[in-house]
Amino acid sequence: MALHFSSEEFAERRAALDAKLKERNLDCLLIFAQESMYWLTGFDTFGYCFFQCLIYRPYEEPILLTRSADLRQARNTSNLKDIRLWMDVAGKSPVGQVKELLFDLDLLGTHIGVEYDTHGLTAANGRLLDESLHSFANVNDASDIVKSLRLVKSPAELEYVRIAGKLADDAFEAAIAEINPGADEGRILAKMQSAIFEGGGDYPANEFVIGSGPDALLCRYKSGRRVLSSQDQITLEWAGVYRHYHAASIRTVILGEPTPRHLELHRAAKDALLAVEKVMQVGNTFGDLFAAHANVLDDRGLMPHRLNACGYSLGARFTPSWMEPPYMAFKENAHEIQENMVLFMHMIIMDSDSETAMTLGQTYITHEEGPEALSQLSLDLPVKAG
Repeated sequence: MALHFSSEEFAERRAALDAKLKERNLDCLLIFAQESMYWLTGFDTFGYCFFQCLIYRPYEEPILLTRSADLRQARNTSNLKDIRLWMDVAGKSPVGQVKELLFDLDLLGTHIGVEYDTHGLTAANGRLLDESLHSFANVNDASDIVKSLRLVKSPAELEYVRIAGKLADDAFEAAIAEINPGADEGRILAKMQSAIFEGGGDYPANEFVIGSGPDALLCRYKSGRRVLSSQDQITLEWAGVYRHYHAASIRTVILGEPTPRHLELHRAAKDALLAVEKVMQVGNTFGDLFAAHANVLDDRGLMPHRLNACGYSLGARFTPSWMEPPYMAFKENAHEIQENMVLFMHMIIMDSDSETAMTLGQTYITHEEGPEALSQLSLDLPVKAG
């Protein structure tokens, strides 16, 4: 059994969840988010792309309903003791077996919470689940419960996050060494991911973003590679990952001479990031973070070129995204900043008129005395000779 946390920590997590369920008057929680399963039990898989459900009752042993391919996965990576299998049968949905299990557990007529807001429960399966439980129990959306408990990290989690931060820096140093005229983007990516793997890290929950030339203005990964020229720009958004915990960073690197617009946008991005750091205080809100960023950029006429969010919470995440919505820095988001959150702040300015890209960002741990930056990288504009 390859557990990454102590039995005492898992017990504390279950006790916190038990208290939340009691507070919400829920007799059972149907868990579909892989992040929730990992946090509660250590269960580590990508089998949620099919169907699986963790049936969780306060003070009782949880029951995992999963596919046969994940039986040994659950045994080897989790502390789960009761693992049930659904069968691959043409025309038959595994959702029906959830209801059968709930009936066997004497949960008819009870209050049941469901994690709907997750990639682990497709809309199709969610509809089938609702239909099957329509007259069986009082069903409520409880997507926020485990998500809110995961938001504040334990000391053990923060140690993994700090390792992820170190791996992120290692990945960037490997990229910088490779960024030269004639360098292939594929080789840059390979060097970055290699540094993370060699440091004991994991695959990220979404692809690293890489784009050069005009594609440096893109905020998402896309297929296809380009060779760098002697006068170029390249944007990288990546994360160090350790035990699935992420520490993300973002930079635009200039090859050759930065243009005056590059320098102007970098000054704005750096000033905005420093403004965000000042308001990253316990008790402030995610909306306050966005406002600090927007105020700096908008005062410089950059509103048309910025994004409508400037960061979000990170943690142990699984494909297809390392982001943790709704804990994002966007306008008027009233979610409060608490101690020991892990927040990635990104200043992204994309001027399509001049095809100038500029990004700057890193990950922080929140503390009462102020944020702790997980990266040791300079905030200055990275420039390589062409």
